[in-house]
Amino acid sequence: MVELRMDQQFDKQLMNITSRGLVYAIYYTALAVIAVPVNIVAIVILSRGNCGLSRCISRYLVSMAATDLLVIITAVILNRIPAIYFPGSFLSITPVCSLSIALIYAARDSSVWLTVTFTFDRYVAICWQKLKAKYCTHRIAGIVVSVVCTLGCVINIPWYFLHEPVYVIDNVPWYCKRRTNLYNFLEWTLFHWTDRVVTPCVPFLLILSFNALTVRHILAASRARRRLRSCSAGEKQSDPEMESRRKSIVLLFSISGCFILLWMPYVIHFFVERFQVGYTVNGYGDPRFILMESGNMFQMLSCCTNTFIYAVTQNKFRKELKVLMKFPLNISHSLASSWK
Repeated sequence: MVELRMDQQFDKQLMNITSRGLVYAIYYTALAVIAVPVNIVAIVILSRGNCGLSRCISRYLVSMAATDLLVIITAVILNRIPAIYFPGSFLSITPVCSLSIALIYAARDSSVWLTVTFTFDRYVAICWQKLKAKYCTHRIAGIVVSVVCTLGCVINIPWYFLHEPVYVIDNVPWYCKRRTNLYNFLEWTLFHWTDRVVTPCVPFLLILSFNALTVRHILAASRARRRLRSCSAGEKQSDPEMESRRKSIVLLFSISGCFILLWMPYVIHFFVERFQVGYTVNGYGDPRFILMESGNMFQMLSCCTNTFIYAVTQNKFRKELKVLMKFPLNISHSLASSWK
């Protein structure tokens, strides 16, 4: 998501919208129109606490929706859309551009690592019953969310200082490009590699590992529980504990699975980039550009999918969504009745 967006190359390519550029213009506009209200709805519904989820889970999900919303605001509304429709605006001034870049990275890292912490929380809740009572609480979730978001902001501060203006007009610096001498410094190389490894390579491995361990535990526990219940009360008797666990697993796997699928093109591009050092992208038809921009598009799409996952997997969330959708109609009906 970052290379072309963070450099002025992407701005220049999208200033003159061609037939291919129009695809990106429509996509990012539609994404902003859909993702902003979708995430706001998720925050409102989950904050009410009427979805049958624990306060711990709700806090993680609200935080994930909030950071996803920030990604859409910083990366799409304040970055991609102005580059397409309003090139040369106030947002293109170098200090503002540099701040925007740092905020994009901070929001992105916070969103990704909150998905990891949510996955770990569910792993502990399912596989470590003794630790669950101490770790899977509303208070601990608040601390974890605060630490993740703080670190996400702090570790991305260097991005603000790593850019220089493309040109200066009347003493006003415009646009951002990586400083020309960056690659001469070992510190930059380490920072760049650390950034790419920390997000998203390590989260990928952690999410896959936690889910694999969770699945193994569930399969073993389910077999043992079925044997015990079949001996004592018959196989057809319902099991509330397993039903509750099943719902939690469906939610967990839906969120983490969707995250992995939508981030996969970005990760593939990361590894392709390692083997094509010095490669120059030549226009919209270049395979490298297509792979890069596909990764960007799918990655940003991941910032609005969780709400749809809640609507599909959670009955109480759907009921709350219906109530919320009917609220404006009820207000309008009440006002109309009062005027009569």
